[in-house]
Amino acid sequence: MNELDRLVERASRDPARIALAEGEDRRVLEAAVRAQADGLSAPILVGDAGKISAGLKDLGANAGRFRIEDPKASGLSKRFIDRYLELRRMKGASEADAQAAIADPLGFAAMLVREGEADGMIGGAVATTAHTVRTALQIVGRAADATIVSSFFLMLLTARQHREKGALVFADCGLVVEPNAEELAQIALSSARSCRALIGADPRVAMLSFSTMGSAIHERVEKVVRATQIVRRAEPQLLIDGEMQFDTAFEPVVNTMKAPNSLTRGQANVFIFPNLEAGNIGYKIAQRIGGATAIGPVLQGLAKPCNDLSRGCSVNDIYAMIAVTTVQYRSLVQGTGRQAHTGC
Repeated sequence: MNELDRLVERASRDPARIALAEGEDRRVLEAAVRAQADGLSAPILVGDAGKISAGLKDLGANAGRFRIEDPKASGLSKRFIDRYLELRRMKGASEADAQAAIADPLGFAAMLVREGEADGMIGGAVATTAHTVRTALQIVGRAADATIVSSFFLMLLTARQHREKGALVFADCGLVVEPNAEELAQIALSSARSCRALIGADPRVAMLSFSTMGSAIHERVEKVVRATQIVRRAEPQLLIDGEMQFDTAFEPVVNTMKAPNSLTRGQANVFIFPNLEAGNIGYKIAQRIGGATAIGPVLQGLAKPCNDLSRGCSVNDIYAMIAVTTVQYRSLVQGTGRQAHTGC
């Protein structure tokens, strides 16, 4: 059983209600039909009810077996508009702004999560990452203990050429462009928690750079060093190395030569990139040349799970994200209970 199979199995043990904000998209419908058939989720399809029903019929599925929420006709819309105004009035939101936000399937899906009508949300198959994340932040809000919302990719090594099979966390590859040392430290701490929740493994964190343990002197290196120090003060028991080049973090033989005092010993499973440019390039190289399966961007730091998809995503990608979002939600409930929302 590979890591994705394990995630699917965990999600199937206790399915969650996942709102799919782009329910009219055929890929989303196919993934929803498959997820429901496999007992993975109780999907909520958000969008034009007529188009969703027709799409399900084309797939040979019974629309009556699915919860469909049309923002233009739902009995929840008035309540959601009032709730949006309550949340955003201090930010200058008007009645017209609230109506527009809830008419947007992303806004409606996020409010389903905020109001406890859904356990998690997925968007981004059609919408941009900026729109998906902004909507989640405005409506669902940050977790009470989070200072920054970031993202990671779950990188699955399952191909024949992968010497070591398993899962890795790459962060941040989709959201925070140029984190400072404090933000980078928070990304590392959040990613370590995500590793525990999704992979079920003790995190071994590598703070990546073009330098290993002082081999280069530069302000960009110093930022990674400071971030590593902040993480160590916050979580002294966490296994973390930094600053460190990727080969030193990934290859035990190289690690022994370059970093003999390393705590992770070349077996890191959480890789923190110094900025979005490096992270985005890195995960795509691992995916396209290295043959890793990339699931994400998965968001972390929100009060409840709201996740993004690439607009080039496949049905398999959406299905995998449904599993990830379900496991995220169950880990949140079982581990820390329902988190409080911050003000938006």
